Amino acid sequence: MAEATYWVFGYGSLMWNPGFPHHSQQLGLLHGAHRSLSIISHHHRGTADRPGLVFGLVRGGSCRGMAFEVAETDWPEARAYLKAREQVTMVYRDVERPVRLDDGRTVSALAFLVDERHEQFAGRLTLEAQVAMVRQGVGLSGRNVDYVLNTARHLEQLGIRDRQVMALAELLGMEEIAA
Repeated sequence: MAEATYWVFGYGSLMWNPGFPHHSQQLGLLHGAHRSLSIISHHHRGTADRPGLVFGLVRGGSCRGMAFEVAETDWPEARAYLKAREQVTMVYRDVERPVRLDDGRTVSALAFLVDERHEQFAGRLTLEAQVAMVRQGVGLSGRNVDYVLNTARHLEQLGIRDRQVMALAELLGMEEIAA
């Protein structure tokens, strides 16, 4: 009998910095939510005095991202890591959602959706407001600009077209991408 596996859907920094053990990964599509730079960060990418913004999955639309397959034996460690990383302030709800993988399979994946009632949910911001917050934000995980531009670069490398992220990256200056 084959060992059970678990899946995790990444749409922001998890795509390029998963940080947990996994034995395969591939692109996938999650329906019912879209990538949005709408979470006020005063921990990873900002402070209470100078908040930044991080990505979240917000209701509606769809999102292309990276699905990571985790072995059953690695799942407790991966799950604990993700809880510590993604749920510092409980702005995300961890849910299971179907993700259609590029190989044609549909898997049930752990995804982190925004709790739109949470005080850190900024709602829909103009690109100019996003740029201002991103430029000021520096937190425990580094500069907010690096986070957004690294995400944009990885989306581009993976062939994922996200007009909002690319428009934001252009305003921030793609040349600022950290190596």
